[in-house]
Amino acid sequence: MAKARAIVKRLKAVRNIRKITRTMELVATAKFKKAMDRASEAAAYTRKLAEIVADLSSAAARQGTTELTHPLLQQRPQIRKSILLVLNSNRGLCGGYNASVLRTAQATLAENRAAGIATSLEVSGKRGINFFRFQKQDMTDRYTHFEDQPQFDEVDLLATRYAELFVRGEIDQLQVVYTKFISAARQVPVCETLLPIASLEPGAGSTSPAVEYEYLPSPAEILEELVPASFKARLFKCFLDAAVSEQIARRVAMKSATENADEMIRSLRMTYNRARQSQITSELSEIIGGAAALE
Repeated sequence: MAKARAIVKRLKAVRNIRKITRTMELVATAKFKKAMDRASEAAAYTRKLAEIVADLSSAAARQGTTELTHPLLQQRPQIRKSILLVLNSNRGLCGGYNASVLRTAQATLAENRAAGIATSLEVSGKRGINFFRFQKQDMTDRYTHFEDQPQFDEVDLLATRYAELFVRGEIDQLQVVYTKFISAARQVPVCETLLPIASLEPGAGSTSPAVEYEYLPSPAEILEELVPASFKARLFKCFLDAAVSEQIARRVAMKSATENADEMIRSLRMTYNRARQSQITSELSEIIGGAAALE
């Protein structure tokens, strides 16, 4: 009887856990759809902005305009100082999402050390902060306010600071480690260099014929606005990709946990039935044995 009670108690606990994991799966699914819409829109905007900048550069070259330059495009002859921004989540229960990003970040830090690059580590997300604190890795900045719906105004503050540091020569590059959203079935941890921005080559970012523009104001003044906007859009897209990838990972993890709970419930029910059947058989045997003894 004690065994049956223990099984009932455990069965109740597993059912309660299943309710939680199923609820978290549904919440992650709802958040994933919203995050994917934002990431898709940001990807389209970033791509179109890159096309416009490349077309402007190409048109100016054809018209004999002096080659267009911008401080954020300047390639440094040698990389001495770098900022590595790692995008993690504030919460767990999302499978290997955080671990894969942290492995990529550690590999990047090791490569920078081997190349003699002084790297300042900045981490967004409590999971990454706790990890590097445990590893006794110095962090110059920590961010915990970027939730699953990052806002452009928040990212804009970061992007502006990075751009100013790069223009003043205080850093030679900005690297971002995050999970890149490719599709609902594929997300890849990557390390991308956002500063300096890749050189503007004619036709870059677009396969369509070059567009002829009439400039008002001058191409240099236009690019003075577009190049920083392109950098900010790319950094914002990194945060959006990380957010949608986190929700996908959490949805998959919670779905797997719910399925495991279902399997455990079935197994416990069978175990309980066998224990109850054994108990009933034992009680019947005792009754029969007692009746036989009275005859």
